Amino acid sequence: MPSLKELKTRKTSVQSTRKITSAMKMIASSKLHHAQMAIHNMLPYSEQMEHILKVFLASMPGTQTIFEEERAEVKRVAMLVFSSNSSLCGAFNSNVIRMTKQVVEEYKAQGITDITIYPLGRKIAEKVARMGCKSAGDFTDLADKPNAHECSRIAKEISNKFANNEYDKVEMIYHHFKSAGSQVLTRKTFLPIDLSTETIGADNDRDLSSSIATAKAQEYLRKRNKVATKRNQEAIIGLNDDFIVEPDMETVLSLLVPQMLHLMVYTALLDSVASEHAARMVAMQTATDNADQLLEELSLQFNKSRQTAITNELLDIVGGSVNN
Repeated sequence: MPSLKELKTRKTSVQSTRKITSAMKMIASSKLHHAQMAIHNMLPYSEQMEHILKVFLASMPGTQTIFEEERAEVKRVAMLVFSSNSSLCGAFNSNVIRMTKQVVEEYKAQGITDITIYPLGRKIAEKVARMGCKSAGDFTDLADKPNAHECSRIAKEISNKFANNEYDKVEMIYHHFKSAGSQVLTRKTFLPIDLSTETIGADNDRDLSSSIATAKAQEYLRKRNKVATKRNQEAIIGLNDDFIVEPDMETVLSLLVPQMLHLMVYTALLDSVASEHAARMVAMQTATDNADQLLEELSLQFNKSRQTAITNELLDIVGGSVNN
């Protein structure tokens, strides 16, 4: 059994660790709030663009752009993979790396070896060379500071290479942020883009109302915001669809679809950043709870050991006095 001094030292160490994890949980919660606000501020633009695109495609069902064309044979593949720059966020990065490895092995099994990865995050960038894939550059800064202009540049570069047949297929791997307690690892085809009206807007199922990760609290907030959500949907449905298009629909679509691609990259980045902070918040909360439980066990063990030592001393005193 450990001595009282060892138990006391262990308690002090656990208390110090608990302070750190608790502080990191609060920091992650604050960063999560800012990440949610970034998504919230982006949503009106996203929803309006999706709405306009749906109206245009419904009015021109036979229209097809170069970004929708599927290649008969896939030889060159590119992947946009989103991870974080730092750790201590649970299985966030390991899940991304695991899925990326699975996708790379899947393509290599099909005989496709020309694979280029755009690593948006330091953790995935460190693994690219080990996978035997080419890295398209250094994009680690975006994982900490999302930038719409830089995302637009990446999307433009990829779309131009796809149009010039340098890439036959492009995929995205990222965490889709649904709520503070739910982040879904997603594999999505970026190019050729799917412009069917059923898929447009399918990912707009986020709960940005709070930073609470418990299921009971989320259910309460979901019910409370149900009326407001219904009003917002009615407002979107009631938008005027009587557009005047100049010079023609094909020209507008040729400009609108690249903007949609830019938005997809930026949205995935915001989702990944919010998911990272949510995962870190949950991980630090779990570590803090574990520290509290360990402190209770150490306190109980310390009290038992101290009581045993006091009892032994009393027995020695009483035994000595009886002998005398």
